[in-house]
Amino acid sequence: MSNEELNQNPQNPLDSTVDSAVDPARDANATESMPEAGKESLRTDANPEKKTLTRTPGVTMKELADTAAQREPVPVVRPATKLQLVSRRTQIKEASLASLFFICAFLAVLGVSLIFAFVAWRAFPIVHEIGLWNFLTGTKWSVAEGVFGAVPFIMGSLVVVGGSLIMGVPLAVLTAVFMSEVASPRANAIIRPAVELLAGVPSVVVGFFGVVVVVPLVSQLVGGAGFGPLTAWIVLSIMIMPTITTLSEDALNSIPMGIREASYAMGATKWQTIWKVVIPAARVGIIDATILGMGRAIGETMAVLMVVGNAPQLFAGISAPISTMTSQIVLEMGYSSGTHRTALFGLAAILFLISMSLVLTVRLLSREQHKKRKKVKKGAEA
Repeated sequence: MSNEELNQNPQNPLDSTVDSAVDPARDANATESMPEAGKESLRTDANPEKKTLTRTPGVTMKELADTAAQREPVPVVRPATKLQLVSRRTQIKEASLASLFFICAFLAVLGVSLIFAFVAWRAFPIVHEIGLWNFLTGTKWSVAEGVFGAVPFIMGSLVVVGGSLIMGVPLAVLTAVFMSEVASPRANAIIRPAVELLAGVPSVVVGFFGVVVVVPLVSQLVGGAGFGPLTAWIVLSIMIMPTITTLSEDALNSIPMGIREASYAMGATKWQTIWKVVIPAARVGIIDATILGMGRAIGETMAVLMVVGNAPQLFAGISAPISTMTSQIVLEMGYSSGTHRTALFGLAAILFLISMSLVLTVRLLSREQHKKRKKVKKGAEA
């Protein structure tokens, strides 16, 4: 077959346009079946838009296919962003921030440890000056006689805190339920700022309100001067309500909406879902809020000092004046000395231990709740 016949034959494979993807095995077989005269090759056209092959003498189709495969650009996958090593400056910044965070945490732990060590060191002479047992079980406190018993103040603190919890916890929890489950967004826009503002009112202002408003009312209601546990209960219930309300609302909002929807699907009403499903599910969070509110109440000083009566005696009724550990420390620390001051530091140590036990109780309850959730999650996955 001559070159003129090859040019005139449109079906000849040598005249076809060859794309980048050429089958070398097929073209090699086709070349071997052709006569020697037709073993002519093609060369690529210089046109970048369309790659065509023209005949070049002395090149077989197999060599042409290899050349075309080599000329075909291979796509290279490159990352969207080029990774770079962290600079030395960034490493120094991160190390400095880590050190700063560690120092802050260490200072917090160190501060608590130093306070506890200082109080324990100043209260330790009770052991040989008064006697630990006599101090913890004594029912009389007289600076003139040198008798120091802590029972009246421990009992007074527990009475005041217990009564304030009885009054304040239901009010705070019901407020949290209303804000979380019932109130409209417009109502929440009014109630939530009011609760937060109440949390920021200074204790001396609340105490002054108790002296001016609550004491006369209590005096007319139960008789007496109006100073005593009942007045302290009302004042402290107002002070602990924002703390318990905020934490209880967070506990209620943490309950998944699917639990409520499942209750509705079973035919329960909204109120049945709230009382029998939502509140029991948030029980641990509400207990935590109550314990933290108790810690706030037992450490309150100024408001209690203004309304409780400050009489170092055992509890004798809701209208009889009593004293608490915090109020007694504030009243007598300014002029105390010697064994008297040691006894006051003993009251401070007892108060510190009670606060620590409350915080520890909250931590244990939270840990138990976390373990229960992990068990439920593992059971659901299994």
